Amino acid sequence: MRPEISIVIPAFNEEKYIKYPLDGIKRQTFRNFEIIVVDGGSTDMTSKIVKKNGGKVILDRQSNIGAARNAGARLAKGDLIMFTNADTRASKDVLNIYSELFKDKHIVAASGPLVPLEKTTRFIRFGYKFASVYLARISFAIGKPAISGSNFMVRKSAFKKCGGFDESLVTYEDLDLTLRLSKLGKIKYVKSAVVATSTRRIVKWGVVRYILFNAGNVLRYNLFHKSKENYEPIR
Repeated sequence: MRPEISIVIPAFNEEKYIKYPLDGIKRQTFRNFEIIVVDGGSTDMTSKIVKKNGGKVILDRQSNIGAARNAGARLAKGDLIMFTNADTRASKDVLNIYSELFKDKHIVAASGPLVPLEKTTRFIRFGYKFASVYLARISFAIGKPAISGSNFMVRKSAFKKCGGFDESLVTYEDLDLTLRLSKLGKIKYVKSAVVATSTRRIVKWGVVRYILFNAGNVLRYNLFHKSKENYEPIR
C-alpha cells in the first residue's frame, strides 16, 4: 500500500538523538507512512539505527539542511510530506491531526508548536518558547507565516510547484519556503500538533544569544531576503 505520508529526517552523526524521532513515529496512532532519513555521510551508528527501526536511508553529502530535505522529498511516495529533525520526537497524534487537516484541499502546509525535549530550567524554557512558539504565532498574525523545519507538513504537489527549499540558504530555508507556499494556498498553525525537540543549541548558546539570533534572522530575512550563515553544528 502506498503511504499517505512520507516523513523526511535529515541527519548527520545523530546516533545519540535519532532514537527520538524514530520512537515518536513508532507511537503514532496514524500508521500509513514511510520514514526517509537523509544521511549526510555519518561516521557513527546513525544509519544502522534507522535501518534497524524500519526506516529508509539515503546518502546525500550536500552542504546544508535544505538540500538534504529536498533529496528526501524527491523520493517521497506520499501525497503529504512531513519534515522533522533528528533530535525531535512527535507526540503520538501528530500524523493523525495533520492528516485530518489536509482533507481541506485549500491547505498547502501546516506547522505546530515545539516544546523542549529535555528537562531544563524555567529561563531556558522561556527562551525556547519565545523563539519556537511566540515568533511563529506573531508571523502568522502579521500575514507572513513562518513554519519550523522540526514540525512541518506540506502537500507534495505544492512543494514541487514552488521549487522546494532554497539550497543557497544556510538558515531560515523553512521561512523562505513558507512565504512561497503561502502564495499557493492556506498555511495553518495547529496548536495540538506538538513535537518535542532538543534544547542543545539554546543550552550551548545561552538564552540571550538564542533569542537574538532567531529574532534577528526573521528581521534580516524580511528586510533583505538574506539569512544568517553562522550556524555551527551542535552534536
